Amino acid sequence: MALANKNKTKFIFVTGGVASSLGKGIISASLARLLLARGYHVTIQKLDPYINVDPGTLNPYEHGECYVTEDGVETDLDLGHYERFTSIQTSQANNVTTGRIYQSVINKERRGEFLGKTVQVIPHITDEIKRRIKLLSAKNEYDVIITEIGGTVGDIESLPYIEAVRQLRYELGYGNTLIVHLTLLPYMAASGELKTKPTQHSVKQLLENGLQPDILVLRTEKHLTNEIRRKVALFCNVDVNAVIESIDVPTIYEVPLKMLDQKLDIVALEKLHLPHDNEPDLKRWIEFVEKVKHPKQQINIALVGKYTELPDTYKSIAESFVHAGATHHIKVKLQYVNSEKITPENVAAQLKGMAGVLVAPGFGHRGVEGKITAIQYVRENKIPFLGICLGMQCCVVEFARNVLGYADANSTEMENTAHPVIDLMEEQKGVTEKGGTMRLGGYPCELAEGSKVAAAYGKRQIVERHRHRYEFNNHYQEEFDHAGLKPVGINPETGLVEVVELTDHPWFIGVQYHPEYKSTVLNPHPLFVSFVQAAAEYAKEHPATNKQ
Repeated sequence: MALANKNKTKFIFVTGGVASSLGKGIISASLARLLLARGYHVTIQKLDPYINVDPGTLNPYEHGECYVTEDGVETDLDLGHYERFTSIQTSQANNVTTGRIYQSVINKERRGEFLGKTVQVIPHITDEIKRRIKLLSAKNEYDVIITEIGGTVGDIESLPYIEAVRQLRYELGYGNTLIVHLTLLPYMAASGELKTKPTQHSVKQLLENGLQPDILVLRTEKHLTNEIRRKVALFCNVDVNAVIESIDVPTIYEVPLKMLDQKLDIVALEKLHLPHDNEPDLKRWIEFVEKVKHPKQQINIALVGKYTELPDTYKSIAESFVHAGATHHIKVKLQYVNSEKITPENVAAQLKGMAGVLVAPGFGHRGVEGKITAIQYVRENKIPFLGICLGMQCCVVEFARNVLGYADANSTEMENTAHPVIDLMEEQKGVTEKGGTMRLGGYPCELAEGSKVAAAYGKRQIVERHRHRYEFNNHYQEEFDHAGLKPVGINPETGLVEVVELTDHPWFIGVQYHPEYKSTVLNPHPLFVSFVQAAAEYAKEHPATNKQ
């Protein structure tokens, strides 16, 4: 077996057992935050066992939000957690799916690269997985790479990944690799005790696949006793100090601090033969958590969308409000409003008590008329408004119908119309495939001098991430400008409109891009910061908004 080499990149693998959605992404991001605070160069990647090439074509109800990286790749929502916790930009190399792995191997087979060999899961699929895992280390930029394996141990889909990790541990050496296993410790109300058996079975399953966990993180509703820690350690072959409690906390941003209290980072560094002499610098993080937990004011902001039954669909937006709210010592209470249920008759009741309204991104015609109705209401009643992607397009359609007088104005995504104020990009008209074919990733934008959006950013040259096919139709640009909905953000390379802003309104901005993808704990997005400030001012002027 290889010996630990201090000059090598170290690898931490995070697996899960018993149940899904226990928070592997949060634990991975928290550990990364702690290692960064100690001065280490860290990145995180996610291995997703589904056969989709990426989550771009998945229904949000299936998989939650589709996150987009700066280099234009549609990825798992956990990459959003990674960026928000670490402020490190991820890329295509940070997200791997089974679909992408098999696609790559099959393409190699078609090109004859396997020289006539029978292509099998072992070694060809596992070799490709190992290659993808080690891809980030090739740059020699990182001291530690944290790799989260999606799903739970025992899932047939995850087996190739577990096998690849088993092989890597042998090849790289135990001193260069670490296994963190996250499991559930259920509380049985009838007997009034925490049960360790599911964790024991999960570790046994992992052992059957050739992996011995080094650290166990136990997701629990109740605090662990020393007796439970010793019992788990004994039955699962881990050190007692490597049995870590992950209990429910008021905010996910408190998790790194809970992990710090239990020395998760020190345990990990010691097992990787890395020094931990430097005290972690978490001053700004602690201040942020205190502001989130102890706000001085609360305001209600409506999020109008069609996937409101699953808040994870809008995860990055929700977290952006947490970041921006903390900047102002404000708790933003998001009210999820289903756009399909909004009508001209009930819109006032649906948005009653709101200090601001955000109309969310989306695809397809379902719920669009409700969004347009909501936008007309906030425009006419001077309520702070932020439209993102389709939300921006809807505010353009609404303005065209009710101010410019084009009653049939619409987006060609919804219907063919004589006034397509939102239209398909020319280069998109011949595209038939859905996956990864939109305008994706970071694009430059130049903001108009003196605009509210430029004031929010504090600069005029920005780069923001996109995920869409349809655009503002420039044939109507002059009409909108003269009527008061001004195009104040333009892509300097293509002339496409990226931002519109209403002049006769306290705060009414629509953006074609997704600002939520770039908001982090330590760098809240300026557009959300400005929007929350405008909503807070509206709430002071309208005390009834604080009563709901």
